[in-house]
Amino acid sequence: MKIKRRAAAYGVCRTPDGRVLLTRGSDASAFPGVWSLPGGGIDHGEHPDDTVVREFAEETGIGVRVSGLRAVLADLASLPDGSIEHTDRIIYDIEVTGGDLRSEVSGTTDLVEWVPSAEVAARPLLPFTARILGVRFDDPAGIADDLPAGEVERPPGKVQRFGAYGLATDPAGRVLLTRIADGYPGAGLWHLPGGGTDFGETPERAVARELYEETSQQGRIVGLIGVSHRYDPAALGPEGVPLQWHVIRVTYRIRIDEPTTAAVTEAAGGSTAEAAWFTRSELGNLPLTELSREALEQTG
Repeated sequence: MKIKRRAAAYGVCRTPDGRVLLTRGSDASAFPGVWSLPGGGIDHGEHPDDTVVREFAEETGIGVRVSGLRAVLADLASLPDGSIEHTDRIIYDIEVTGGDLRSEVSGTTDLVEWVPSAEVAARPLLPFTARILGVRFDDPAGIADDLPAGEVERPPGKVQRFGAYGLATDPAGRVLLTRIADGYPGAGLWHLPGGGTDFGETPERAVARELYEETSQQGRIVGLIGVSHRYDPAALGPEGVPLQWHVIRVTYRIRIDEPTTAAVTEAAGGSTAEAAWFTRSELGNLPLTELSREALEQTG
């Protein structure tokens, strides 16, 4: 069985009286006639913030700006070609900045409407849209534990990866970081615990798994910090072949209520050389990755 992965960005946009903007899938889409939040796939090298603005313009004709990050989800769906697709979905809150509402022509949507809140549940909705809008639904294609084996299809010469990371703190205010091992990009720098999500894995499960593998700690997610990306078209893969590496990252705030001595539990030869707790005063003297610096700045 073929398995696929994609990352996408969508927006919740409402009028003052509570109507929400929805688009209908066209015959060119995987699910014709089904309604969704406006949005779509993140292009290679594109920041998710830019994706949702672009997709709104294409599908609705209106200009928008991102006003907040609402949720990050993942789901599985069976496609008409018999494959199973894992989609990581970033959901934003959106505000209109201008433009005139119009439906997309010759695209994957064919109709756009401001739908009153009382009428949303009567529309056939994609499961993630129903979930975000609080509509009950049956989700037989949700994330499952029993998944088919196979290699994810990827465009030649391009790698787009979705990762989940955590800024983890303990009751004393210490911060948990990991040092990147030699032979990996950023070797020697101190990084947030985390890494790529597996096929069929939610970002919440992924960050919990990575946290334990890299630091031996168990924590709980207490909030979303933000979404970022890194595009490195010159990154080299095996045999020195350029990969056009694009990583999309969601960062969570994690609380570790019962901290222990940090230790790497993953197999030797991995990307993590060591893990350690640091006080606020010690952080200023550490060589940090871009992601670590951003998360610390965003959280004060």
